[in-house]
Amino acid sequence: MAKDMSYEALNARKNEIMKAAMQISYEDFEFEGIGFDYEKMMDEVGYSIEEMRKMQLDNAVGNTPLLEMRNLTALARKYAPAGKGAKILVKDEACNASGSFKARRAAIAVQQAKKLGYKGVIAATSGNYGAAVAAQAAMNGLKCIVVQECYDNDKMGQPEILEKQRICEAYGAEVVQLTVGPELFTTFLGLLEETGYFNASLYTPFGIAGVETLGYELAEQCRQRYGKDPDVVVCTNAGGGNLTGTARGLIKAGATKTQVVGASIDLKGLHMASNGDFNKKSCTTGHTGFAIPFVTWPDRSDCPRNAARTLRYMDRYVIVKQGEVFYMTQALAILEGYERGPAGNTSLTAAFVLAQEMNEDEIIIVQETEYTGAGKHTMPQLTFAKQNGVEVLFGDPDTEVPGKTLVFPEDPGMIKAREYDLSKAKKSYIHNCVKNYDMAMASEEDINYIMDEIQESREFVLAELNEAGITI
Repeated sequence: MAKDMSYEALNARKNEIMKAAMQISYEDFEFEGIGFDYEKMMDEVGYSIEEMRKMQLDNAVGNTPLLEMRNLTALARKYAPAGKGAKILVKDEACNASGSFKARRAAIAVQQAKKLGYKGVIAATSGNYGAAVAAQAAMNGLKCIVVQECYDNDKMGQPEILEKQRICEAYGAEVVQLTVGPELFTTFLGLLEETGYFNASLYTPFGIAGVETLGYELAEQCRQRYGKDPDVVVCTNAGGGNLTGTARGLIKAGATKTQVVGASIDLKGLHMASNGDFNKKSCTTGHTGFAIPFVTWPDRSDCPRNAARTLRYMDRYVIVKQGEVFYMTQALAILEGYERGPAGNTSLTAAFVLAQEMNEDEIIIVQETEYTGAGKHTMPQLTFAKQNGVEVLFGDPDTEVPGKTLVFPEDPGMIKAREYDLSKAKKSYIHNCVKNYDMAMASEEDINYIMDEIQESREFVLAELNEAGITI
């Protein structure tokens, strides 16, 4: 008798499918209440930093250069108060095989699949990660399927997403292209069950552990070159794996006083699962439409428990505008001679502003870049925006309305890093716990778990639980 492959049935079998696709039993990590043992789950990776670095280097990943942006630093100092203007450094992850930091995640996932004897790997992604998994699978003789959400209902796709699809296919992957909607992860689950391939999801412990080498490396390189740890590291934040893995790597390197800042692009008002809104955005990743839902509830991913948990590690969160990111993408090319894709330049935009708050003897690091190309370049993205009714202007970026206007700053001094209230995100997380677990009461274990999840005091957690009517 054929299995029920409906949306409801596949999601009901999610834990069973994931266990077969990774040989990890997520039930082993669960507490009695709402929580789980996060570090026990991460220990399932089973590799040390040194072992992961070797795996990555053997597959053309890692040991990327740390570059000082002298001209951008000088520009930031022009707009900073006297004595302010930290050195801006960039970790050039475009030098990895496949051209982004996601090669680090893919390398560990593919090595684990190979070690366990899987014939192939599957990833659900809009692009860079799919290319990374496809490249690593090709290097290691494994089959690869990439499930990609790339079209609206009229089969119109963004230049950046379609370029990534072509790259995945160039590496030999089979690409399953979907229209926007809820079917992405369901299709992914169905293919895992049908093929018996390894789950190379972005959100597994292997995917997050692979990024730990990035945080470890940049701390090591900063010490070697400047004799100190970085003061601030800025991470473009979407699903959270970039920030989580980098922060964990910094901690493992002993850089425990380094402030970790998340940065996302403001797409407030656009719904990412909406057919009408899908092509109104001019940045396909690192935006609030993806990031905020994952910050406030990480377990919305394709894994029973998401290994990317930003509130455990994020010290500060700032928002930038689409026009500002495209402006800084061009500034990086013109002033520094590095043409890189827009995703990593989200954190560069934030770093340009944050550097102006910091002292001249301090160091701020943008922890990743990505490759650029025909579809990922600023010009085709702007042309596509205009074709979809978005007006491109010069002016005050604060007037930008996502989906309607894209505003370049008239002057670099107009670029801002807008503070996102982390306490608001933490309160939302607590209320999501109450809602998603139908909580009526909270045990001591529940309270301690939430404290760990959001880096907050017992008093903060109790106040929010009390407001939600939960019995303590």
